[in-house]
Amino acid sequence: MRFTIVCAGKIKERYLTTGIQEYLKRLQPFAQVDIREIHEERMPDNPSAAEKAQVLQKEGERLLKLVPAGSYLYVLDVYGQETSSEALAAEIADRALHGQSSLTFLIGGAFGLSEEVRAAADQRLSFSQLTFTHQMVRLLLVEQLYRCCKINHGEKYHW
Repeated sequence: MRFTIVCAGKIKERYLTTGIQEYLKRLQPFAQVDIREIHEERMPDNPSAAEKAQVLQKEGERLLKLVPAGSYLYVLDVYGQETSSEALAAEIADRALHGQSSLTFLIGGAFGLSEEVRAAADQRLSFSQLTFTHQMVRLLLVEQLYRCCKINHGEKYHW
């Protein structure tokens, strides 16, 4: 299995970096994980709707260029569909069974996603109705990918 995580912005907080590295290490027996980052676009103070849309469009174009050709694209989106860990694990297993072994997960920046990114998604996922920083979502994503791999290998993950 190959997971690509495409995201805007660098992780600045050490506790997040440490957590992400820990789950990437745990994922090594199960999958190859590639994280591709872009710098976030600068948003003007008090942007108009048109300025915000323009910034999101530029950022979105740069994010989409990092999606590997032929990869199934999950966009993490507050307006996406919520799912359970077990259901996501089953979906990942089903994709692998049917020859789709390259999955990409795209996380937008602090200001959200452009409509072009949403439209490019094969599927839009929401982790919760709660709001998380895009940096925290990266940690949550690698943890969930590890959990899915453990589930799919019939191993206990949580007690």
